Amino acid sequence: MHRLLLGTSIALATLMGASACAEDAPPVAWSDPFCQSVMPRVSAWLDSASAAAPAPTDDRYGGTLVAAGIEDLSRGGGMNAFLANDYVARQHQQYVTLMTLVRYGNDLEPEPWLAESWEINEEGTEVTFHLRDDVVWHDGQPTTAHDVAFTYERITDPAIGYVNAQFFEPWIAGEEGVQVVDDYTVRMRLTPHSEYLDPWTAVAIMPRHLLGEVEVEDLITHPFGSLCPVGNGPFVFREHLTDQQWTFVANPAFPGSLGGRPFIDRYVYRKIPEQATIFTELLTGGIDFYIQPRPEQVSRMEESAETVVKTFPSRTYAFLALNTRLPQFADARVRRALALGWNRSEFVEANLLEHGRVANGPVPPTHWAYDPGAADDLDYDPEEAARLLDEAGWVDRDGDGIRENADGVPLSFSVAYNAGNVIRQNAAEFMQGQLRGLGVDARAEAADYGELIGRVMTAGEDRDFESLILAWTVEFRLDDTPLFHSREFAGEAGFAGLRDAEVDRLLDAINTAESREEARPLWSAYQERIAEVLPYQFLYYPNRIMGLSSTVHGVEADLRGEWVNFKDWWIDPAAR
Repeated sequence: MHRLLLGTSIALATLMGASACAEDAPPVAWSDPFCQSVMPRVSAWLDSASAAAPAPTDDRYGGTLVAAGIEDLSRGGGMNAFLANDYVARQHQQYVTLMTLVRYGNDLEPEPWLAESWEINEEGTEVTFHLRDDVVWHDGQPTTAHDVAFTYERITDPAIGYVNAQFFEPWIAGEEGVQVVDDYTVRMRLTPHSEYLDPWTAVAIMPRHLLGEVEVEDLITHPFGSLCPVGNGPFVFREHLTDQQWTFVANPAFPGSLGGRPFIDRYVYRKIPEQATIFTELLTGGIDFYIQPRPEQVSRMEESAETVVKTFPSRTYAFLALNTRLPQFADARVRRALALGWNRSEFVEANLLEHGRVANGPVPPTHWAYDPGAADDLDYDPEEAARLLDEAGWVDRDGDGIRENADGVPLSFSVAYNAGNVIRQNAAEFMQGQLRGLGVDARAEAADYGELIGRVMTAGEDRDFESLILAWTVEFRLDDTPLFHSREFAGEAGFAGLRDAEVDRLLDAINTAESREEARPLWSAYQERIAEVLPYQFLYYPNRIMGLSSTVHGVEADLRGEWVNFKDWWIDPAAR
């Protein structure tokens, strides 16, 4: 997709009766008929593949690595590529359990992965992928062009409601857009556009032999995603204990030309809702990888001989979304006043320390289209904020200290954030305190993440929120159509409810540009326009932070993400 929430949620199926199991034992008591059918096949294949390709004797092979985050991977769709809209879940799809056709290399240029080569015709209307013939699903079935065609047809089917459907707007949807040339060759049709390979670095290929007969509308909630995913990547799914942990083991048959079997024998992802608890677990050796620690925890990890810290720029921005359908936010002058009325720089300096910077728009500094001059007039200015509110007709009419409009509607609203995210809580409370001095009643309110996203990202004209703090992680080919284009007013990601003809024109022009040179001035104009209409307040661009045990080696991380070379991580033999 063009972007991923940090994070999102779905209604997840529940694993009934799954018991804790030995390191090499399969899960038991699967309650779902689909799982009862596929998991024994996975276990049988894994036993056979392990016998045929025992782990090498290199000291780097072996051990269990435990990671921890504050949310279950299921919140963003688990291993269901038709649904995942969460950064961490998508990282697991791309680099742990599943495979994309291509991936970005160290130079951020597309390189072969499941597809060993490709070519595009002179007109830019057909791209042909040639697949590897040595990748198998974890139940022993080969991965073929039929799986790619199946994924293409489903991901471009409007009935599936793919949250990042704009990713594929330049592609010819459905069966007309894809042709299986032979078992390992697939051809796709598209309208010419720049960076055409980008979707195929993000969307993992799904197994037709397991899901091909499932009704399109049932794929989103299918147990494949969270109960029993069958992948083809470097790690094999073994077990998910809902809201507790996921367990994966090394794929002994992962192709040698792609690096072969991972060094780590077993990988456990744990959900630990409190960041303070995760921090303690890392310092005391209970986990090996703390996903996105809080900035103030970094210095303690750096001081400890037991831990190391890695940081890198991210593709993320945090924002306050305003429901512009409401009278409080319908006027752009009010939205601008609210942005000017509290000191974002002071907040970022105090809370992100040196691990982030103030955001000025929806294009992060890591993206080639970023315009550093956009929104350069939105620095803290409470006097201008008060003037704009007066001009827009919001004044304190009854002497209670809160401004009202001519209809008596108070300038009062909740600022929702997901419980457990300390930085977002601090932002909401900081904003609440400073805006109060302007006669604005902004109330910080914690909410369960799944419940909050369920209310907000439900397609329709109306949305059940006033304002809320979230974060997007953008893909390398950025498209803001789902967020701000008028035709997406009722779409899942269009929760801000913006309708602006100039934004629409610029987004349409950007998406038909055939080169970066053609698109760059359009991107600058777009960022300037967004800074004028402000459907979001842009809060900060955070760095990604990794807290790691000092016994973990081989870790590389960059704009592509934390798990980009996960199969090559290894653990000190003495620490296993």
